[in-house]
Order: sequence, then C-alpha cells, then structure tokens
Amino acid sequence: MSKKNKNILLIAGFVLALMICYQLAISKTIQQKEQYNDLKKQELLFENAPKKLSLLKQKQIYYDSLLTKYQLDGSSIQNNLLKSINIFAEINNLEVINFLEPHIIIKNDLTIKTYEFVVEGYFNEINQLIFQLEQKTKFGEIVNLHFEKKKNFRSGKYYLQAKVLLRSYG
Repeated sequence: MSKKNKNILLIAGFVLALMICYQLAISKTIQQKEQYNDLKKQELLFENAPKKLSLLKQKQIYYDSLLTKYQLDGSSIQNNLLKSINIFAEINNLEVINFLEPHIIIKNDLTIKTYEFVVEGYFNEINQLIFQLEQKTKFGEIVNLHFEKKKNFRSGKYYLQAKVLLRSYG
C-alpha cells in the first residue's frame, strides 16, 4: 500500500470514528443539555409563581376599584350610563327627554355600541354633563353633540335640547 492510500484510509477512518463518537456520545450530551435548559426555565417560572399571583391579586383589586370609581358595577353599561345621567340631571336641573336602545356594530371581533339620548336644560349644565360622561365616568367618547334651540308655543319660551351620541367599545 502506498503512502497516499494509507493517508486516505487514515482520514476516512478518522471521519468514521468522529461520526460514531457523535452518534454514541455527543448527540446524547447535547440532548441532555437542551433538556436541562428547559427544566431550568420551568424552575424559574415556578419560582416566580407566588410573585405573579400576588401581582395579579393587586391588579384585580386595582381594577375593582376602578369599576367602583367609575360606577361600573355588575349591571350593564347601558343601565349604569342611564343611572349616571339621571343622577346628574336631578342635581343640575336637566331633563332626560329620550334614551334609546344602543346601536350595536360588530366589526373585526370588536363590539361598538352607540347610545343616543336627548337632554333638555341650560347650555352650561349640558356641557358639564358631557364633560362628566367623557372624563369622569369613562363610559366612552362623545361622537356627536347636536344642540337645538326650540320654542314652547304654549308659554312662548325658548329651551335648549342636546342630542348626544356616545360610543362605547367592548
């Protein structure tokens, strides 16, 4: 056998030995290392579970306080909205003339409800009601506010009505 053939045979044998070593030892070691890393990640998750549970409880308390603050108890948003409007109207000499069923649109798995109601009273009180609905109670956004000056022909007096469209997502 020539030197060249011996070298080729030696290199082929070395490559074959490397492949056998990889199959028998190295691949199993790599697999065990991946399993070890996965178990370490799970251990960290379980280690942080009490902290996460505590954080979730704090978030629940916070969100419950928000619901209480913005007067969103267990009943529907429509009932809460009407209740809020009636309480404000009673205090500020406004009159709720009309409160219609919400117009519901479902678009891309998002439910959009538009509430329409009409109030009668003075301009400043109506503006205060709108401010309260948008900023303090967070029922939604006012998408349209239409003021209309009307005349009572029996008494000859003018009065102001506001038609309000309030859009709520959820």
